[in-house]
Amino acid sequence: MKLYYTSFIFLKNEFKRLGITFRASVLCTVKLSRTLFPEHKRHNLDSLIERHDLRAEARHRALADAQLIHQFWQKIHLKRSLETIDAALKAQNAHPSLPPHIDASILDDLPESPGVYLFYGDNDLPLYIGKAKDIRQRVLSHFSGDHSSAKEMALAQQVRRIDWIETAGEIGALLKESRLVKTLLPTANRQLRKNDDVCTWTLVDEGEGWLRPQLALAADLDFDIHTSCYGLFKSTKEANEVLRTLAESHNLCDVLTGLDKAKPGKPCFGHQIKRCKGACIGKEPLAKHTMRLMTALTSLKLVSWPFTGPALIREGEEAHLVEGWRYLGTVKSDEEIHALLDGSRPPFDRDAYKLLAKYVSKMIPLPLKRSNNLE
Repeated sequence: MKLYYTSFIFLKNEFKRLGITFRASVLCTVKLSRTLFPEHKRHNLDSLIERHDLRAEARHRALADAQLIHQFWQKIHLKRSLETIDAALKAQNAHPSLPPHIDASILDDLPESPGVYLFYGDNDLPLYIGKAKDIRQRVLSHFSGDHSSAKEMALAQQVRRIDWIETAGEIGALLKESRLVKTLLPTANRQLRKNDDVCTWTLVDEGEGWLRPQLALAADLDFDIHTSCYGLFKSTKEANEVLRTLAESHNLCDVLTGLDKAKPGKPCFGHQIKRCKGACIGKEPLAKHTMRLMTALTSLKLVSWPFTGPALIREGEEAHLVEGWRYLGTVKSDEEIHALLDGSRPPFDRDAYKLLAKYVSKMIPLPLKRSNNLE
């Protein structure tokens, strides 16, 4: 599907260069197959190939897959009546039922591009903010009548106005959504709320091979290449619960991990119940305990910021400026880069980190050659 979507966007952009708005109805072969052949469980392209004896010389290539879909279109006309096929097409392409307060003319204005959309109620505070690869398709899906929950239906009925912001691609849409949700606090968004109190475990060298876990606020760290951090937690309570679970499963000392307030040299509670191997009273070398601690923390290790300064993620004609996993903003020129770097540094955001860490291989470290188009 990603291949078809990319081809569709390519065609749209080429028409746009000619001053023509290209808009075509999108037909989902999965939904069509499911409607026409409900007796079967699977309806992806591989299943259709096997079920209808479709032929292609090269799978997962644009032309070959397009030929397969054309063959599928021909096959269904041999196995189902024209009336049945027309009914399935009309059901899939039926216009959604917009709320009575929404002007139907908005259907012609909604862009088929990536970005963020905002639903408003009776005031200027948004009810909901969402992101989409295709704003038009995603917005209309909210009013399709096929709601998965009562909350979705209630949201659709409250909408009085719709606004949107186009972005160069999916990364920009995700970053914009996260920032807008935290700034505007829409009532229907529960996932991407502010996380100013997020904390993480770091390791402090106490000497003699002993590394001690220390909790730190993520907002206070630079996340540079020399900083090792483990986990992002909503609260101190959650962080300590996770560390205690690791201590129990890896036979760690409660004193050396800071979970027990007793001083080194005194047996911890874990040793009394024969869980701790005695690092707290010298029965186990500190270095050996540290190795076990680091093994326990491995699954929680965060990606260290790999550069000595800020970096860019290019997306279309835009670039996203990032430093220490903090999203500074989206730019189109060097002048905008300098303005962002001279401004105040935004707080660390857990959601931005999770997103940006997936695209670290696409990051380009600054400085860049001075230009007006980021080339």
